Amino acid sequence: MSILGKFFGKKEKDDLDKGLEKTRSNFLGKLGKAVLGKSKVDEDVLDDIEEVLISSDVGVATTVKIIDKLEERVAQDKYFGAEELNRFLEDEISDLLTNQDVKNTNDVYMNNPPKPYVIMVVGVNGVGKTTTIGKLAHRFKSEGKKVVIGAGDTFRAAAVEQIDIWGKRVGVPVVKQAQGSDPASVAYDTLQSAIAQQADVVLIDTAGRLHNKVNLMNELTKVRRVMSKLIPDSPHETMLVIDASTGQNAFEQAKHFIAATDVSSLTVTKLDGTAKGGVVIGVSDQFQVPVKYIGVGESAEHLQPFSPKEFVKSFFNA
Repeated sequence: MSILGKFFGKKEKDDLDKGLEKTRSNFLGKLGKAVLGKSKVDEDVLDDIEEVLISSDVGVATTVKIIDKLEERVAQDKYFGAEELNRFLEDEISDLLTNQDVKNTNDVYMNNPPKPYVIMVVGVNGVGKTTTIGKLAHRFKSEGKKVVIGAGDTFRAAAVEQIDIWGKRVGVPVVKQAQGSDPASVAYDTLQSAIAQQADVVLIDTAGRLHNKVNLMNELTKVRRVMSKLIPDSPHETMLVIDASTGQNAFEQAKHFIAATDVSSLTVTKLDGTAKGGVVIGVSDQFQVPVKYIGVGESAEHLQPFSPKEFVKSFFNA
């Protein structure tokens, strides 16, 4: 299995169903009320469905896209009953997510990843970025890969300490420097260490503050430039971590980071603790970036590869 490979079995499905419980209950409950007592989908029902999607944190742009297609379907069919609505929404959302997943599947590094494969992880403080790095390290190591972590968030002492704890917990070396050190220097040292150890994967943490978009862009650009001197084309992947529980604020975070750097994948955390899992659909569609991992629980195993098909099935309780 490649670096970007996926595995989805019964345990993953059970974890996903449990993790999406609040989102599913919230969404289907609202949808049920919207069509309650209706024998067909009409203009009033369309308005109600639009409100359901937006209030479920799917996002305005993605909601408009879905409603436009639903209106076309209603106009084409002489009769479009409420019973067919779930199936239509399930198919439409599945198409939106699968279109982005195809980009992930066709990634140039999918079948022949460089060694080491360098992933730069970005995201604001508090979204679970450092924890995600620890869980990714655990996943890669459990697949038999040699992993090195770079503690590049030198702005916060707690970030370096936290990632060091994760490194010890999962048995992965962490390259670090003192608080306030140059993040690019940490990244450079990490890549040197990874090359010397013949590592398969490098995970680089970065500062999570959105203090100023220009400063953020300059810092991330410098880290990229320094890494590429040692390993051309690195980082091979820039992963943005967002917190599902922040709802619409996740869209703003994504907008800032996508403007600041070349984000190539998304990881959505904390789905198990929120009813706002619709952000997975909206963020992926709006920013045209594939979701690679989702967090559906506390343990390392609860960071699972994202399967659009299984996500939508669980979302609709299909």
